[in-house]
Amino acid sequence: MRSIWKGAITFGLVNVPVKVYSATEDHDIALHQVHDKDGGRIRYQRRCEVCHRVVDYEHIDRAYDDGERTVVLTEDDLKTLPEERSREIDVLEFVPSDQLDPIMFDRSYFLEPDGSSAKAYVLLRRTLEATERTAIVHFSLRQKTRLGALRVRGKTLMLQSLLWDDEVREADFPALKAGIRVTEKELSLSANLVESLSEDFAPADFGDDYQRELQTLIDAKLKEGESVDTDATFGDDDSDAGSGKGEGEVIDLMDALRQSVDRTRAAKTKKKA
Repeated sequence: MRSIWKGAITFGLVNVPVKVYSATEDHDIALHQVHDKDGGRIRYQRRCEVCHRVVDYEHIDRAYDDGERTVVLTEDDLKTLPEERSREIDVLEFVPSDQLDPIMFDRSYFLEPDGSSAKAYVLLRRTLEATERTAIVHFSLRQKTRLGALRVRGKTLMLQSLLWDDEVREADFPALKAGIRVTEKELSLSANLVESLSEDFAPADFGDDYQRELQTLIDAKLKEGESVDTDATFGDDDSDAGSGKGEGEVIDLMDALRQSVDRTRAAKTKKKA
């Protein structure tokens, strides 16, 4: 991995130099657009609306438009902002970890100790573990001021950028305002279904089926010289998908819960056998 940023965690008089790394990566297969008539590549150009020329990135500035006037901001202008020059991950407060709503989490970054001694890094990590707290921090990255959560993941400190409070929408759905009665029997059956599906979460047990099937399709087309039939690639499908079975069928909630519990239990029994 290559670090994307260097800085220091600061709280009180403590300074912890760190390197920042992206914690996640995208494995989606990259596709581009082509003309369906001749397969020609479709490209988007950065064309100036005044001189009508295609413009390179190095000659592109940013601008703010208020509807009547436009203010152009150059790279030099943006570099004069104090926040952009800051290389500190400033701890604002330490909060109970369970108070953070996952909806606020944005991007994740690993922090590596930068320097000859990692003692301050390890001390902070162990303190967060012992107190079961997360540090709320303020930092700047890629021309944007950010709020972040500094927490522990294994032996590593992880920084997760947080959405600002006004970036999280309120869910106000009329259907949930009406008084909906749930019986104790329904609740009990629902709890049984949850119990029957309860497992310890193992991320490695799950994969992106769409990307795997897409790669299979691409490989088949390459092997067959672009003249393969999609149905032949994946073989016969014996499922009822698309057959229209069950369309419009309304199942009673209690029956659906009972059937779900029974099927799940049967599947578990078969799996253990």
